Amino acid sequence: MSSEATTAKGDPGPILIPSNDLEACIADLGSRITNDYQGRAPLLVGVLKGAFMFMADLARAIELPVEFDFMAVSSYGSSTRTSGVVRIVKDLDLDLAGRDVILVEDIIDSGLTLNYLRKNLAARNPDSLEVCALLVRKGRQHEDLDLRYVGFEIPPDFVVGYGLDVGERYRQLPHICQYQPNSNTQK
Repeated sequence: MSSEATTAKGDPGPILIPSNDLEACIADLGSRITNDYQGRAPLLVGVLKGAFMFMADLARAIELPVEFDFMAVSSYGSSTRTSGVVRIVKDLDLDLAGRDVILVEDIIDSGLTLNYLRKNLAARNPDSLEVCALLVRKGRQHEDLDLRYVGFEIPPDFVVGYGLDVGERYRQLPHICQYQPNSNTQK
């Protein structure tokens, strides 16, 4: 059985974005960032935990020296719906002043977390601050988010795989699935 046909124990739902489409998209994003940041060494700020797989592959696709730092924020907990409250669980280790920062997000939903992070990071005086989001859920944002780098626009369904989870499950999948809870996946 191929890795595209197998999932984790239980069924996370149908595949929405296969791994080969993810690879092609990330190669394109890496090429665009490489062209836009020639002569500079961007600092990639990954939002944990969901963005870790995407950020690792994106960094390998950028043909420039890059540095890494990570933040962890919470607005979901173990639910499939945002609580509407954003809190920083782990802050950055590096100083952003004078840096070219690219905030790497796994998925943009309402934009609440993104807007909070942008304000927080902009207050730290980077030279530039852009966003690279793998996924944007269509129709969930209340305002234009002005995103420079976007991988895929997806339906407003809850998705898992490639770093994204539900209750810490399915992050390891090499593709992205439309999550469909059933008796096998709920505890």
